[in-house]
Amino acid sequence: MNKFNLLFIVLVLLLGSTVTGYANVNGEEGEIMKTVEVTHLPDSYLRAVPEEQRGRLLQVSYPVNNYINQSRQLVTNQNISADEAGRETVQGEPITKRFSIYLPPSYDQDDKDTKYNVLYLLHGVGGNRYEWANGGGRASITYVICNIFDNLIANGEIEPLIVVFPEGRSSHDWTDASFSPEKTNILGFYYFDYELRYDLIPFVESNYNTYADIRDESPEGIAYNRQHRAIAGLSMGGMQALNLILGGYRHDFASFTGTVGAPGNGLAKTVQAPGMHDLFAFVGAFSNAPTSSDGVTLGQSIASAQHKIDLLYITCGSEDGVAMGSYRVAIGGLKEAAQDNLGAFYQVVMQGKGHDFSVWHNGAYNFARLCFQE
Repeated sequence: MNKFNLLFIVLVLLLGSTVTGYANVNGEEGEIMKTVEVTHLPDSYLRAVPEEQRGRLLQVSYPVNNYINQSRQLVTNQNISADEAGRETVQGEPITKRFSIYLPPSYDQDDKDTKYNVLYLLHGVGGNRYEWANGGGRASITYVICNIFDNLIANGEIEPLIVVFPEGRSSHDWTDASFSPEKTNILGFYYFDYELRYDLIPFVESNYNTYADIRDESPEGIAYNRQHRAIAGLSMGGMQALNLILGGYRHDFASFTGTVGAPGNGLAKTVQAPGMHDLFAFVGAFSNAPTSSDGVTLGQSIASAQHKIDLLYITCGSEDGVAMGSYRVAIGGLKEAAQDNLGAFYQVVMQGKGHDFSVWHNGAYNFARLCFQE
């Protein structure tokens, strides 16, 4: 059948602030397409639901075999070449990391017949697994980010889901949340994809009741599993979602690369990440950080992949002095370069908003609705 492009524009006015979203959607002619209106997060969703409708937020430890060591080498238990990694790869002992996990109110570990979608939400450069909870604040005794998912589930807008909040630094010093570009904890952000593929996702999918099972590497299994995973991040985590999942560039401090670094942070491009198109059909970036790759690079990676990105959702505040420039760079030429290998592409600017949770909560709310609607 002939393909067509649907240009979908949403404009919502609320409390003097606008949410302007543009979505390019590819579909087959005659196909019935579900439309979820991108809109402002309702104030009521910031508040807690009745106690029996609340999910749980837990802390979990797991072993990590793929990380950056103090010599800036990639420690790995996989067959990863130095050419692919852009640095020497070595064997080493695993480290123990932790993640936060939201389990919906219906979750019962003993009910193996009930399965769940999984959303991975990544933090920013100065954050950790607690940022989405602590940074987003509380409403009385409950975390706002949990209230958002509780309300979405209680109101039947999305299927009950599991949300994983990882530690985004794949490095020996992953607990160090300081920002010094030359340190290995910053380099670890650019190698999180190996931990995600070989350590975190296998742990989650072997210990929780998820639809997806990464052990199924058949073509049918890959096609099925990627429809039940989504990933998004704020700021530095937004960069990770674009560069590491779609296939942009890794970065390192210029003194170690021997090339010229960016004036603002001294970081320079190294090698291009292979991308994780086989694992995720849905990708979101909220106020993506300045080291995000340009739209043509990202689009070409999407176009050359074996698997289509069904949803790409990128958002930023119009007054964001940190990320508005990188937002524009990331969306520029992306759709054209991706060709037919990109489905719905949302570009959402929140007028009057900055680099903060008013944008990131709104992003999580709309992204979850688009990925896993009931």
